[in-house]
Amino acid sequence: MLSQAEKHNASRTDLAFQRCINPACGATFDTHSIRTSCDRCGDLLDIAYEWDRLAVPKRLSDFEAMWSQRTNPIRFSGVWRFHELLPFAPQDKIVTVGEGQTLLQQADAVGDYVGVNAGNLHLQYEGMNPSGSFKDNGMCAAFTHARMMEAKRAACASTGNTSASLALYCSATRLMKAVIFIGSGRISYGKLSQALDYGALTVQIAGDFDDAMLRVQQVAKRLGIYLVNSVNPFRLEGQKTVMYRVLEALRWEVPDWIVVPGGNLGNSSAFGKAFMELKAHGLIDRVPRLAVINAAGADTAYELFERRGVRWNGGHIEMDPIRDYNDRMDREGLKADTIASAIEINRPVNLKKCLRALEVMDGVVRQVDDQEILDAKAKVGAGGFGCEPASAASVAGAKLLRREGVIAPSDRVVCILTGHELKDPNATVAYHTTDQDLFNQVLGSRGVRKASFANRAIAVPNELDDIIKAIELYS
Repeated sequence: MLSQAEKHNASRTDLAFQRCINPACGATFDTHSIRTSCDRCGDLLDIAYEWDRLAVPKRLSDFEAMWSQRTNPIRFSGVWRFHELLPFAPQDKIVTVGEGQTLLQQADAVGDYVGVNAGNLHLQYEGMNPSGSFKDNGMCAAFTHARMMEAKRAACASTGNTSASLALYCSATRLMKAVIFIGSGRISYGKLSQALDYGALTVQIAGDFDDAMLRVQQVAKRLGIYLVNSVNPFRLEGQKTVMYRVLEALRWEVPDWIVVPGGNLGNSSAFGKAFMELKAHGLIDRVPRLAVINAAGADTAYELFERRGVRWNGGHIEMDPIRDYNDRMDREGLKADTIASAIEINRPVNLKKCLRALEVMDGVVRQVDDQEILDAKAKVGAGGFGCEPASAASVAGAKLLRREGVIAPSDRVVCILTGHELKDPNATVAYHTTDQDLFNQVLGSRGVRKASFANRAIAVPNELDDIIKAIELYS
């Protein structure tokens, strides 16, 4: 049975609307429309709410009662369990495949590697989602809106994880057909295999992710296909819930730091919006600091924020440094290049929203190289939670910030692990291999010099005594 508040929220979709993030514009549009930018000024859109007319819980701990309703698929979902904090859809339109059953792990061995005190380093492991990455948090929200709009096809550009998630939702629900754009460069077979296996129409174009992103937007507009990349504001509503689950696992205590990989900057943007709203509701008394970690081979956010001083500035962003940097990338033909394929993006579509999040959360941006990423990945894996390379950027970034003294040993730090280890097994095998040719082929070309924490197989003769001797020697 729905409570009175749930019935009220479910019946009033006009209490949510789309709003331009540019304060000089502020145009609004209803939720029963498909937009990825403002019609008036072309800027990004937020999903906003008439909060004073909605039933928002008085305490975050009130959400614990939702577990008593876990036989209801909506309340079982780690996204829709928090429906009152993203109430843009009536409950009878919500799409879920059981996403968000994720884990916050206290990881003292990784904390020791990073340099924080015992008990203070936590790993938010999003690889437990149905498609193996954090993308399912946002996809179920975007897919819900697509269902509200009676869409027949949904499209994305992807380095792998978005395509896997979209293909899964299309296949599992049979509500629409997936159309996926990938570049001709590197894409993990672990991710591509999901899109192919789930029956998506996969279109490979000559170019990288940024090229694919441009084309999918053009095609979606021309053919009327619903676009689910994180330029879609409904995607980010779902991704807010990663932070709700972090708070839930910490017994509703706010940590000192959230450290997240960069990429298209959807997560950092969503996290900033989550904490901005929670603070406005009076559900938390402070917000954590945010650290966005780029790969050195895809470091646009770092270049603009840390080196060129670009800031949100209350929504009044100085655009000249951004235009100059984009022009330079065009002139010099600069392409993103990192082993962390999930964040191999030079033109993040959510840059402006990320700048807002950095202001709200007193954030910093850093870059780490592929060597640092893979060493951090090995440390995470040794603790039993294997992650894809992009995920490990958060741990490598936390270690860098600790070394710089920005993060203190006593700070409570949450690193977001965005995807499962099996998303990109080639990098893992190459790192631990005894085959130097394989190491050079997969990693050496990226400037990775050594496998600092390799767990290599031991070659022994096929003789029982030799096998036993090796086991006793190395175990």
